[in-house]
Amino acid sequence: MASLLQLERVVYLVNGERKLRLPLSQLYFCRYCHELRSLECVAHEVDSHYCPSCLENMPSAEAKLKKNRCANCFDCPCCMHTLSTRATNIPAPLPDDPAKTTMKKAYYLACGFCRWTSRDVSMADKSVASGGWQEPENTHTQRINKLLEYYHQLAQREKIERDRKKLVRRRNYMPLAFSDKYGLGTRLQRQRPGAPIITLAGSTLKEAEDHKEIKIEPAQPLEEVEPLPEDYYTRALNLPEVTTLHQRLLQPDFQPISASQLYPKHKHLLIKRSLRCRKCEHNLSKPEFNPTSIKFKIQLVAVNYIPEVRILSIPNLRFMKESQVLLTLTNPVENLTHVTLLPCEEADPDDVHSTAKVVLPSKEMVLAGKDAAAEYDELAEPQDFRDDPDVVAFRKSNKIGFFIKVIPQEETGNVNISFKLRYDFKNLAGPIRPLEEGELSAEVIWLTQHVDLSLGPLAA
Repeated sequence: MASLLQLERVVYLVNGERKLRLPLSQLYFCRYCHELRSLECVAHEVDSHYCPSCLENMPSAEAKLKKNRCANCFDCPCCMHTLSTRATNIPAPLPDDPAKTTMKKAYYLACGFCRWTSRDVSMADKSVASGGWQEPENTHTQRINKLLEYYHQLAQREKIERDRKKLVRRRNYMPLAFSDKYGLGTRLQRQRPGAPIITLAGSTLKEAEDHKEIKIEPAQPLEEVEPLPEDYYTRALNLPEVTTLHQRLLQPDFQPISASQLYPKHKHLLIKRSLRCRKCEHNLSKPEFNPTSIKFKIQLVAVNYIPEVRILSIPNLRFMKESQVLLTLTNPVENLTHVTLLPCEEADPDDVHSTAKVVLPSKEMVLAGKDAAAEYDELAEPQDFRDDPDVVAFRKSNKIGFFIKVIPQEETGNVNISFKLRYDFKNLAGPIRPLEEGELSAEVIWLTQHVDLSLGPLAA
């Protein structure tokens, strides 16, 4: 169960921008490049934004305008669970006769996990279940927005300056004497009718008028600070009334100190993203656009294309003594797969974690194709692969168990081994070649993967 419960025990090498070693369940396989891909060597593209609570879908522009927050769903400020709307009846005076009262529906927010309610912070109840709730106002909102506009304009000005320097560097040099002799100077200086006038800063006059320079006043330090209360160091501390550091960082605009200042926070939006191979620019993973759908249009996970190695049983490993380890190999595709295990060479740059010598089976192992209905088909005849009992321990459907011999070379530390996994892969994404009988056959290529196994510590 190394790929399910102990992911770090069996890892595959990814030759991307950085050489990473990750479990097969966390990798993708590009059918066009025939290489493994991790999340660090693929391009991430945002397809849609949605709320995980109400599943409301919105475009990127609207999500940016709402600061990637849902307008209708809230998170509990204490435990960060989703708040639900609760209804209750409260007495309210009649409009005709204020002396008489009647029961009226009122709605408030409550957390079903920690029992926090919006009434704990004196938020007014609402007469309708949906709509905007009362939110605290930040006194520094105007200052923050002005700073954001200033830095946005500053970044845009720096970008224009960089583009202008690139344009000047690429411009061909023309001597002034040549242009004056043939009258080209006046032609170059002549502006086309309707063309914008370019300023020295690289922008047009119209853009310069639209984007007026924003001036901000620097922050002034305070000479006198409000003193602390006299009983600040002597009064008893009530921990339930003091917010944690995590609760304060979730609301950086207010940073509440006491629990009575915790207000509900709008739920953060999630995204559906596509993964694209940076080498061939083909999609490796593309989900459905609808937030309610959990299906994928394209999902090239490596577990569905590459034979998976797992650790079945490990004996007591001792220094410089040969031990027999039982591994399993699973074929994820529907056709027969021929697998050969190759040892790493002495000067192999990928073999950097091995602490033991491994003796691999020299014979080629044949894996049956994956068939979901094979174990339920009683009339199916088992295939005879003529396995060597010294190499193959058992065979069941598309999985086999085989033996390898390990000799630890270090007295302390974990026992790590490495080997090459060479197998044939039928490229369904490549061109299909016709056979002599008129049938079609996909191209078969041979691939090699580097596998590292961690067998655990030596026996005492």
